[in-house]
Amino acid sequence: MPRHDAFHRGFTRLTSGTLRAINDLVVQAAVELGLEDGQKLRVDTTVVQTDIHHPTDNTLLWDVVRVVTRSVGRLAEALGRRRIKGFRDRTRSARRRMQEIQRMTPKQRHEHQTGKYRELIGIAEEVVERARTVLRQTRKARGKDLIAELAIAESRKEIEHFCGLGSRVIDQSRRRVLDGEQVPAAEKLYSIFEPHTDLIKRGKVQTPIEFGHKVFLAESARGLVTQYDVLDGNPVDEQHVVVSLEGHKQTFGDVPKLYESDRGFFSEKNVTSCRQQGVKVVCIPQRGGNKTPERDAYEKTREFKDGQRFRAGIEGRISVLFRGRGMKRCLAEGRERFELWVAAAVLANNLMKIAAALLTDRSSRRRKAA
Repeated sequence: MPRHDAFHRGFTRLTSGTLRAINDLVVQAAVELGLEDGQKLRVDTTVVQTDIHHPTDNTLLWDVVRVVTRSVGRLAEALGRRRIKGFRDRTRSARRRMQEIQRMTPKQRHEHQTGKYRELIGIAEEVVERARTVLRQTRKARGKDLIAELAIAESRKEIEHFCGLGSRVIDQSRRRVLDGEQVPAAEKLYSIFEPHTDLIKRGKVQTPIEFGHKVFLAESARGLVTQYDVLDGNPVDEQHVVVSLEGHKQTFGDVPKLYESDRGFFSEKNVTSCRQQGVKVVCIPQRGGNKTPERDAYEKTREFKDGQRFRAGIEGRISVLFRGRGMKRCLAEGRERFELWVAAAVLANNLMKIAAALLTDRSSRRRKAA
């Protein structure tokens, strides 16, 4: 019998590239079995959240203090000491300032938060500087055995990592709160645990701001996710049209007859490119501006409206990936594991769809034979 952690041990050895290759083979198998012909393609983007708390300057500074202090404690334990001389535990002071800022009313924040932030930033700076002093002091420290040596090396590496992230948090907090500077989103750090997290604004009323990564998805008529990609930052959707057509051509040998997307993918260049490559019906609504009479008449045709109804199905597919396949929030750590998490959800979806299609075909054959 396998041990209880057999699945976890196997999953941790996988890479996102391996699952991508497996998913390509699964889609190709569906094509060879005649379950999908690639005549229709609908695309969309969504956001998969990283496993972080809502970032504010005070909670990020508190994270820096507690995590660096905890790492120094682990180093002291590996060295066989109760504590490291010269390093003070400032977690209680930092927690108190963080909670005081959290409990402030909007009026109190306007009048008193600068002073509290100055104290909290000072504590975080002290902790980071003392931790770096500890690293210099223990540069030549040795453990009593091999296990202790490995623990010391790992603790030092962890302290150095979080000190670097802590300096970034301190810098952005000082610039934003004390100096009143508007820090660009690309320069901000939203979590010291998942530093690869991006801030995504998509104009959604219920979720105006999301923290994670934007993910591109392309779905066929039978519900197979034939293409997916984890994106950096918040790129515009229109840049994915030509790339998705090329990917579809590699999988099915030709472009789809019907290409569907929402208005975020619209540009005259994309519409022209689709038609030049042989797409018969391009259902991409115009985004903004005054429509020409020809464009307005085309968007009122039956084929365009039917195409937009078909496009709405990818919203349901995203809901299935989120609610049924666990893709809404990535619980794995790191960018590489994030891509693996998305790939696993896509692969699970495709296997389930293929299994359902095979069962449906088998049942139809039995009814015809009867």
